[in-house]
This record gives sequence, structure tokens and C-alpha cells, in this order.
Amino acid sequence: QVQLVETGGGLVQPGGSLRLSCVASRTFVTFYSMGWFRQAPGKQRELVAVSIIDGSTNYVDSVKGRFTISRDNANNAVNLQMNNLKPEDTANYYCYARTSNAKDYWGQGTQVTVSS
Repeated sequence: QVQLVETGGGLVQPGGSLRLSCVASRTFVTFYSMGWFRQAPGKQRELVAVSIIDGSTNYVDSVKGRFTISRDNANNAVNLQMNNLKPEDTANYYCYARTSNAKDYWGQGTQVTVSS
């Protein structure tokens, strides 16, 4: 069974930075994709950033230029560096991973709150 363990959430002021990390356990192959979703209260869950096995990345428009996703395929880990945080970034952030045979795994979520 795969477990995704997330760390790095917290409370920051607007303009601050956080680095989220996610490490997958009990894996034997490199995931097809790893990334981050987020969900704010009363809103739909949205994809924030994803890294594909071929090295490509995608970001939701609202975080482009501020967030950077990175992968460590050997360790099945993914990180999200978040800079210049805004109040609208406040959400619960979920790590996810997808295998090449279309099995999905989710982390438990880590809260990011951006407020003065």
C-alpha cells in the first residue's frame, strides 16, 4: 500500500513563502505523475501543479511565476515551492500520485493559510 506524507503547511503573511513536500512510501516504480491539488472551503478542488514522468510540468494560471514544482523520481517525492503567497492561496493542499496503470493515491492534506 502506498502512503503519501505531506509536510510544510502553515500560516504565513501575504508575500511570504512556504515549501510543501510529499514523500511516497512503499513504492517500487516511478509514478507517471505527481502533483498538488488544493481546496478552499466552499470551493471546488483544483489542480495546482503537476509533474509528469517525461519531465513536463503544468500549473494553474493563478500560480504561474510564483509556485515551482519539482520531482525526485528516485525517491518518489514531489515538492512545491510557493513564493509571494496571496490570501487567495489559502486552502488545504493535497499531494497526489498516479501510476502508469492509472492507480491514484492521495495525501491527507496540509493546510496553508495566508493572512495578515
